[in-house]
Amino acid sequence: MRQIILASQSPRRKQLLKLLGLDFKSIPSEIEEKLNPRYQPRRQVEVLSLEKAQDVAKKLQNSIVIAADTMVFVEGEIMGKPKDVQDAKRMLKKLSGTKHSIVTGLTLIDTETKKTVTKSVETYVWFKKLNDKEIKSFIQKEKPFDKAGAYAMHELGAIFVEKIEGDFFGAVGLPLHLLAKELKKFGVVVL
Repeated sequence: MRQIILASQSPRRKQLLKLLGLDFKSIPSEIEEKLNPRYQPRRQVEVLSLEKAQDVAKKLQNSIVIAADTMVFVEGEIMGKPKDVQDAKRMLKKLSGTKHSIVTGLTLIDTETKKTVTKSVETYVWFKKLNDKEIKSFIQKEKPFDKAGAYAMHELGAIFVEKIEGDFFGAVGLPLHLLAKELKKFGVVVL
């Protein structure tokens, strides 16, 4: 039986993959995530998820490697993780009162057959208008420096979300519907 490997240390991705009831091991990728300014957001996350999966897959045998990458996109800007408090404030102010996208790229690699699939999902999120006090308090409580766009919609950031359209779990960081569908093509059946 092939081992399932999650190419991530992300607690959110581990938690989401556990929802599928699969046994897996987590081995983080060691790539340096570099953005290509020529790529549109979906292409960007697809390339990064592929690079992460390839980095981990080259070290393994008899495994299926799963990797993902998530970014927030608003008004022409791709938002990764904030560098510091000021960057988090800037991001949250820019997201305030907007409709923005969260894109997640997903790659699966079978280390034996070299079969590789890379896809992405896009979720639209409508944010309420935030004031400076809310932003300051949120950053102090949440310390969102490991989250694209400086928030997570499944945590305290949920209070900013008026509505979403698309894949909720994709927005959280691992599109479970797409993952289960693709795993089936690799011979791994969830249900």
